[in-house]
Formats: sequence, C-alpha cells, structure tokens
Amino acid sequence: MPALPSWLLATSLRIAVIAIAAYIVIRAGSAATRRFEREMSTGTGLDVVERTKRAQTFARLLQRTLSIIVAAMAGLMILRELDIDISPVLTGAGIAGLAIGFGAQTLVRDILSGFFMIFEDQVRVGDVVMVNGQAGLVEEVNLRTIVLRDEQGAVHIFPNGEVKTLSNMSKDFSYYVITVGVAYDDDVERATDAMAEAAAGLMHEPDFKPYILAALEIFGVDAFEAGQLVIKARIKTVPLKQWVVGRELRRRIARVFGERGIRMPTPRMVVDLRRPAKQVGNEK
Repeated sequence: MPALPSWLLATSLRIAVIAIAAYIVIRAGSAATRRFEREMSTGTGLDVVERTKRAQTFARLLQRTLSIIVAAMAGLMILRELDIDISPVLTGAGIAGLAIGFGAQTLVRDILSGFFMIFEDQVRVGDVVMVNGQAGLVEEVNLRTIVLRDEQGAVHIFPNGEVKTLSNMSKDFSYYVITVGVAYDDDVERATDAMAEAAAGLMHEPDFKPYILAALEIFGVDAFEAGQLVIKARIKTVPLKQWVVGRELRRRIARVFGERGIRMPTPRMVVDLRRPAKQVGNEK
C-alpha cells in the first residue's frame, strides 16, 4: 500500500512539472512574438508600416502553431506518466492522418495555398484587399483561411485554396484616382491648373502632408461624355490613406472651381417643341 501513495505523489509531481513547463514555453513564445512585433515596428517611414503588417501576420501564425505543438507534446508525455501506452495512439494518429490526407484533399490544398500566400508576402493583416471580387480589411491570415471585414462590418471567410483573384490595395503605397467633369465650353487648361492648385494646398496641410508621397499627376482629358469632358488624375499616398486624402482633395477641387468660376456640368435635357415642317408631297 505505501507504494501507491508514493507513485501517485511522484506521478503527480512529474505531470505538474510537464504542465508548468508547457505553460512556460507557450508564454515565452507569446512574449517572443510580441517582442518581435515591437522590434519590427520601431523607426519611422513607410517601410515600418509594411514590416509591422508582415510581423503581425507571422507572429499570430507562429504563436498558434507553437501552442498546438507544445500542447500535443505535453499531452503525450502526461499519458506516458500515467503508464498509458502511446504507441497505439501514435499509430492510430498516423493511420488517421493518412486517411484524412486522402479524403481531405481540399484541406491540404487550402493549407499549401495559405503557406505560399504568407511566404510570398502576398497579403498581411491590416491590408485592404479584394478577394474574388469582395473587398475588405484583412483581419486574419491563417494557413487554411483568410478573413476579411467589409465596410459594413460583415465578415467574409475564404478558404485559401479557393482564392482565384487577390488584389492588394495597400501594399507599399496606394493611388487615389480621381475623375473631374468640366463643361465643353470651359478651358481645360484652366481646370487642370485649378486641380493642381488644390492638390498643392493639400500637400502643405499639416494633417495631410505625412500621407502624401508625390504631387498630383494629371493625365488630361480621359473621355468625352454627354455634356462634359472628363479629366483624369491620381495622387500617391501611404497605404490605407488614399481615401482620406482623396475625399479632401475632391472637396478642395470643388472649392477652387467655385472660386474660379469653373462650372461643374449638370445633366440637361433639351426638348424641341417646334412642329416638323410638312413635306411638299403631303400638302393638300
């Protein structure tokens, strides 16, 4: 009988040591990933933003992977301490993994696609992307799925293997493309000068200057439409700030146009009320 309490005490101590060690390793891994994120976020400039996004993506993935591996190893070690033969467990896990591998080809495809998506730095947490025609902010990049949240707050989850098209609208830098309509009888040069003046004033504004990377590029007349000429331009900004800059630029262009008397075209309908002339052959 005395052997049983001593065995229970020794086994309990070993199990406690294994559990504590696993907890410490997981916590240490979490602390290391957080420190990695902080170090990647130090400094100033556009490169820091890009490094931070990639660091967050890798850190979350590594933290989850480490937690799963450490928990699985700790569980197997605890089973051995309880004198439970883990060989059948490992054998069964291998057979089950083989069966799942044959039956879950879609899952394997998703994981492989997710690995290359992360490894090639195609998308990061915090990017604004369009996946299969759906735009949104990237909240999670996992080995199996990519999670987007659109501007209405809806969450969209795409298996990585089903991502056919991916457009990243916030990698390295962004452009805000703007089209402005002017009347046919207005001077195009006067309109483009007004657009350049509005953009120059925006670039000197302290609240917007850090977001703008280059002056406004005016391409010129881009289209002839009913009742208006369409002038096309774009401005280069830091990622995720193109919409903030673009909205303010539109407001300033409208103000400068108003100050210079440049008319924004409005839809018009011309109705001819004259009676058609009678044909000579139909006169009676």
